[in-house]
Amino acid sequence: MAAARTLVVVPALNEAESLPHTLPRLLAGAQGCDVLVVDDGSRDDTSAVARRHGVAVVRHPFNLGVGAALQTGFRYAVERGYDIVVQLDADGQHDPNDLATVIAPVADGRCDVAIGSRWVSATGYRAPFARRAGMLLFAGLVRLMVGQRIADTTSGFRAYGREVIRVCQYDFPRDFPDAPLLISLALRGFRLLEVPVTMGEREHGRSFYTLGKSLYYPYKNLLASLMAWLQRPR
Repeated sequence: MAAARTLVVVPALNEAESLPHTLPRLLAGAQGCDVLVVDDGSRDDTSAVARRHGVAVVRHPFNLGVGAALQTGFRYAVERGYDIVVQLDADGQHDPNDLATVIAPVADGRCDVAIGSRWVSATGYRAPFARRAGMLLFAGLVRLMVGQRIADTTSGFRAYGREVIRVCQYDFPRDFPDAPLLISLALRGFRLLEVPVTMGEREHGRSFYTLGKSLYYPYKNLLASLMAWLQRPR
């Protein structure tokens, strides 16, 4: 049986400072996987830095949101016949050595979406109190709406199978594809599974989550989660 063709999609906004640290580690750990950086309208040299590291780049002419960047990656994957897409953040928090852990359950048919989780086992990761409170809130929301416990609903380290990719190329949250996406996929019948991964802290560049977006995030996710549940198949 041929190995699943896998594409690692890295959504990036103004990550020229982070990518020189993230991409070499990713390329070393992504054996057998292709890498695509989706530059979501950066104002710095994100695209040029990515190309200097020999990875494919698709650039949005202006900022559309992290969800739209991932959706572009899904369309790229479908057009080129990939079987699995891995979502991985540009900031270097995810350990590329965990790629096999995230990919394996999708490749083996055990699930349709594998979520790299900080909370499945003890990893030493410590989130700020406000962020941890938000994670607990949305974990409870997912459990209430779909009947499954997902501890790390905000993880940006996920693997998606072929049928999920086909759906997500057309239907995907544009701003914050976290709890609402998981709810929507679970309600469509896709199987979700958490797997333990190691995550660190951002060491370079600036976080996508500015003060304004941090305040907007819980409101938008609550509303989008409710909409996903109301639009569930009946």
